[in-house]
Amino acid sequence: MDAVDRRLLEELQSDARLSFNELSRRVKLSSPAVAERVRRLEADGVIIGYHAHVDLAKIGRPVTALVQVQCYGPNCILRDPGVVNWPQVLQLHRVTGAACCVLLVAVPTMPQFELLIDRLADYGQPSSMLVLSSPVEWRPAVTAEG
Repeated sequence: MDAVDRRLLEELQSDARLSFNELSRRVKLSSPAVAERVRRLEADGVIIGYHAHVDLAKIGRPVTALVQVQCYGPNCILRDPGVVNWPQVLQLHRVTGAACCVLLVAVPTMPQFELLIDRLADYGQPSSMLVLSSPVEWRPAVTAEG
């Protein structure tokens, strides 16, 4: 990955809807060269998708929380392939430390959050932290040079 690839990644992370023409103008390469580089970054698995950032409160899911689950063995939540289909679960991370995993969840109401915590308790001991605000909600990843 060279400086042009890093610049392309920065631009696409800022606005994934940029056309190849606009990208080419910003990185000072031809559109075909930019298209080829972007396709290569996709094929190499560097770019793994394009996503819209959504305001959860505006789509009816204002209750956001991080939930740690201490679960091990056959009942571990990570062994349940169905969890990826739970609409409340936005992210699931296997982690080190006392907990097995951390989930980012979003639900419409506190009673629904309580139901989700009860459901997670089937896998182990959940411990939750409600998100009050997100001063840094998302930012582009900084690419390493050289």
